[in-house]
Amino acid sequence: MPNGRPIHILHVEDDPAHAEIVRRNLAEFRVANRITHLSDGQAALDYLNRPAGDFREPDCPRPDLILLDLRLPKVDGLEVLRHLKSSPELRRIPTVILTTSNAEQDVVRAYELGAGSYLVKPVDFQKFTALLQSIGYYWLAWNERPFPTESRT
Repeated sequence: MPNGRPIHILHVEDDPAHAEIVRRNLAEFRVANRITHLSDGQAALDYLNRPAGDFREPDCPRPDLILLDLRLPKVDGLEVLRHLKSSPELRRIPTVILTTSNAEQDVVRAYELGAGSYLVKPVDFQKFTALLQSIGYYWLAWNERPFPTESRT
């Protein structure tokens, strides 16, 4: 927990079953996490584009980590990523692509746009759970993040 506060994860995923698997697995890490789930790219852009002061509200903090699917309704995940990484206020938020696509052009484009990691969801439930456990340990326990940011003051 940076600065004694819970880590907030923004999870952008249109498949409700995948969203629930992610929520349950990350909750098991016993790190004081808060997960906000949004089911389309436009909702993610609306959430992230709020004025900095709106993130001080306890029910909608600025995320510390974004888990982003690519195949989203309304606005594609790569477009959400492009927006994130072109914004001075948002670009430092680590963004992990968590998707079913292993298409080379998606992987290349995601890294060109500034993704911190590109992970393909395994079809096997136990492998998916193991992947989420690895995400939890790496991004929530071991990874150092720049705190505080200007938007948190």
